[in-house]
Amino acid sequence: MSEVKENIAAPEQELSELLQIRRDKLTALQEAGRDPFKETRFDRTASSTQIKEDFDGFENRQVSIAGRIMSKRGMGKAIFCHIQDREGQIQLYIRKDAVTEDEFGDFRKYDVGDIIGVSGYVFKTQTGEITIHVEHVKLLSKSLRPLPEKYHGMTNTDLRYRQRYTDLIMNEDVRDTFIKRSRIISSIRRYLDGQGFLEVETPMLVQNAGGAAARPFLTHFNALDQDLKLRISLELYLKRLIVGGLEKVYEIGRVFRNEGMDTKHNPEFTLMELYQAYTDFHGMMDLTENLYRHVAQEVLGTTTVVYNGVEIDLGKPFARITMTDAVREYSGVDFHEIHTLEEARAAAKAKGVEYEDRHQKGDILNLFFDAFVEEHLIQPTFLTEHPVEISPLTKRKPDDPEHVERFELFINGWEMANAYSELNDPIDQRERFKAQEEQLAKGDEEANTTDEDFLNALEIGMPPTGGIGYGIDRLCMLLTDSAAIRDVLLFPTMKPLD
Repeated sequence: MSEVKENIAAPEQELSELLQIRRDKLTALQEAGRDPFKETRFDRTASSTQIKEDFDGFENRQVSIAGRIMSKRGMGKAIFCHIQDREGQIQLYIRKDAVTEDEFGDFRKYDVGDIIGVSGYVFKTQTGEITIHVEHVKLLSKSLRPLPEKYHGMTNTDLRYRQRYTDLIMNEDVRDTFIKRSRIISSIRRYLDGQGFLEVETPMLVQNAGGAAARPFLTHFNALDQDLKLRISLELYLKRLIVGGLEKVYEIGRVFRNEGMDTKHNPEFTLMELYQAYTDFHGMMDLTENLYRHVAQEVLGTTTVVYNGVEIDLGKPFARITMTDAVREYSGVDFHEIHTLEEARAAAKAKGVEYEDRHQKGDILNLFFDAFVEEHLIQPTFLTEHPVEISPLTKRKPDDPEHVERFELFINGWEMANAYSELNDPIDQRERFKAQEEQLAKGDEEANTTDEDFLNALEIGMPPTGGIGYGIDRLCMLLTDSAAIRDVLLFPTMKPLD
């Protein structure tokens, strides 16, 4: 038993010694008047990528560059190392006779992980590697904790999410994912701005968290002694702006849903919603196809995306199918022939689809979709004409009031977007809210509650409007071939370690 304890303690003891050695090095520098933490700036003239991509332009030129030491090897009077900036790594060559005695002596003691600034000229080694011949070197920050071991990197998934800062240092593909995420969002903004949309911001703390079927987080505002909720959607405030005459608006922001975590869900995530007056859900389909193609082409250089080995073509017209037809195709049950709740329940029992007493016929149709259809919608598909029971904010079809003018976009079996011809009839909307309140009373914690101010806005008058919400994180997963939502969130929600 004691031998096992010693084996477990050995790595901890080794780490403790390494930490002390680094702190001793820092103390020596401070006592010599060279405290790296007193450095305030370093002016750079180039990046690693600029130098490597334009060697002919930089050869023999003086450059200043800064970054983190990622590897270091000594050869007597010369030392090679690689430093890493945001764009990548580049090799440094430091000779004893090319820098001051103090600079060379200090540099020999620097550790992997330290952040340095250097100046010198660019050349190629005999092996053809683009390198900076260092003439001045300065320690800008001392790393007091070692990086993960070089060859194994940082592979513990849980640790990677908890220590994203280390993950970004060690894993180039992770840095690339988050650089692409930033470019995806920038590309969306450029497209919508070019289409005449106005980016706006709406409240995160709200009295009524409506606009989606989700359970909100609750909080308390001390100054007003008032209970508030974190928003679950952007919808109701953005539609108020349509009433106000802004006509084309969008918002990209965090929303919060008090639900479980899995590969596609995080309790806080990034949602984009946009609303356009004088169009409908068909207009939202056209906008969505064009937006997806624009972003993929701009960020990836192609409209063909490969996710988990499957090729997904965003360049072709997206498929369109009604929910009822999709359920018939994949389950064999035709809800066109089901006219009563009792018939719907009988069909569910026959197919092993579980439902609750509060579920209406339309809810059961949606349960069939979840059970039989969703996983098959790999190529871009607009699922249309949802039942009114699950669409409390959507305009009914004029020729079929049991269904609404709505679509969800599915790609790779995921819901990527949700769009409506927005309900602008305040009388109908009040009845829909009433039905939601009844569902809430029956135990549906995700049901909407009546928003009187929103109803007041509708009574002022909202023009015919198309609206849509996009899951930005899932789009980033698709375009970066990421397996889980946590892979595209810099700091995902994690369970406490204790």
